[in-house]
Amino acid sequence: MTMKVAPVIVVLGQNSVAIARKMMSVLPGATLYGLAGRTCEVDISFTNFGDTLREFFMEGRPLIGICAAGILIRTLAPMLSDKRQEPPVVAVAEDGSAVVPLLGGLNGVNDLARLIAEVLDVKAAITTTGDLRFCTSLLSPPRGYHLANPDDAKTFISDLLAGAQVKLEGTAPWLSNSQLPIDTKGNLTIRVTEHLVTLTPNCLVYHPATIAIAINDTVDVDTIQQLLIDAELAPQSVAAIFAPLAIAANPAVHGIASALGVPTRFFTSNQLETLLSQGYSTAQAAAIAATGTSSHLLTSSFSHLAIAIAPQVIDPSTIGQPRGRLAIVGTGPGWSQWMSPEVREILKSATDLVGYKTYLDLVGSLADDKQRHESDNREEIARAKMALDLAVEGRYVAVVSSGDPGIYAMAAAIFEVLDHHAQPEWNSIDIYVAPGISAMQAAAAAIGAPLGHDFCAISLSDILKPWSIIEQRIAAAACADFAIAFYNPVSKQRTWQLTAARNILLQYRTPDTPVVLGRNIGRLGHTVKVITLDQLAPDVADMQTIILIGSTQTKIIQRGDENISVYTPRRYTESKNVL
Repeated sequence: MTMKVAPVIVVLGQNSVAIARKMMSVLPGATLYGLAGRTCEVDISFTNFGDTLREFFMEGRPLIGICAAGILIRTLAPMLSDKRQEPPVVAVAEDGSAVVPLLGGLNGVNDLARLIAEVLDVKAAITTTGDLRFCTSLLSPPRGYHLANPDDAKTFISDLLAGAQVKLEGTAPWLSNSQLPIDTKGNLTIRVTEHLVTLTPNCLVYHPATIAIAINDTVDVDTIQQLLIDAELAPQSVAAIFAPLAIAANPAVHGIASALGVPTRFFTSNQLETLLSQGYSTAQAAAIAATGTSSHLLTSSFSHLAIAIAPQVIDPSTIGQPRGRLAIVGTGPGWSQWMSPEVREILKSATDLVGYKTYLDLVGSLADDKQRHESDNREEIARAKMALDLAVEGRYVAVVSSGDPGIYAMAAAIFEVLDHHAQPEWNSIDIYVAPGISAMQAAAAAIGAPLGHDFCAISLSDILKPWSIIEQRIAAAACADFAIAFYNPVSKQRTWQLTAARNILLQYRTPDTPVVLGRNIGRLGHTVKVITLDQLAPDVADMQTIILIGSTQTKIIQRGDENISVYTPRRYTESKNVL
């Protein structure tokens, strides 16, 4: 069973987590949500059960609740309106002893329940009479088939249950292998065809995904739809939009696919070379490559557009490649609670993870079953090139940084490579940056609000920029009375820069200016310490330390015997010319 949308598993207690993980082995992309305070080692924690479930239901996400069926029913009852649109909802007993499909009969809930029951070694509580009698669901055909007239299905199935027989026109292995009362003289008909036909109550029509549409230039959706109408072909039989990889970034390709509700797949020039040498246009070559040489190629007056019909259902996932995707993500400083839900979803969906080993290790179980590509932390340009090359192959690559990927991290490296080492094939990649909590934010939060007013960030590393520029920026920031976050303050090879930075600051700040030292924030053994500016020296910091320098307004407040906080007021209470 393949679902268009990955399911959500919701648990209310820790005892259910193991059962959920077992189910997830057969549910690719599933996300485990656990009730905060009662569960741990889940993908995402939630606090409000009702709001969480209703939100997923509205989004059309398949829902699996490891809880009482009644809780799910009462929670979702106000949302029920259109059974054609409702996603599958399954209740699973806390000990995995029962699997009950509740909602989503038209969207494969029984198949989902059977899949879960199989991995739990129990029997799904299927109550749909037609499914039980005929060992198939006429209302929710398998992927690759679309029921054109579901409104007629209820009466049709009732007639079958009453003893009517049915003749099968067309090819559909899932029906031929069922226990339907198939008879060539049946008074009911099931027709499997990619052609548009007149719908009648005594005939169920299934459109198989046998049509490939290939384009090699910008085409509008109206043109595609008109061509299908002229050829009397059902849009529901379109399996995918196919195109050469060179136009993978063309919005028209994805716009057409979105309008038809199908995926896009792409061919490299090498994959089309043989067909092109035989005189086919690029679009025709792509259409034949998608459907096979025994397919039927429709004639068209458009040289950049071709339609072909395959003799069997097309599985797009086995043909060509998807558009490569490259996500540059920030995991936050370390604690899993600080990783955004968006980043979690990207990491779960990615096929390949690229990054410094320490950062990849922060991902934890989200790296399971992924291709890991580790490299030294100083090899950023080579890492960026590798990530882009992997994405060109149609992979979903996540480049992993700690903190925020756009702050002294890999996002800038990726775009630098795109700017200075451009390769034509990289233009096909869909690139996205997903933000994370930065080290300076985490360190500031750990001690109060030292960045509560205007601030800036400066890296003290002079590997990528000369020290003279760093000096100018420190002086300018100090003169303007910014609070300052120092990144990369000290390394084994760089020990004098922090002292030089302190000496510049002392020209503008008093020796007792608050300084926050945050080390390994969000990781094992993290520490936060407050010193004064005159105490700042190389031996108090390393590359795992973020240093926050207060402005002239930054204050330390004592909260108890050993509890202090540091903050910079949002409002300056007196006029002070720091220039």
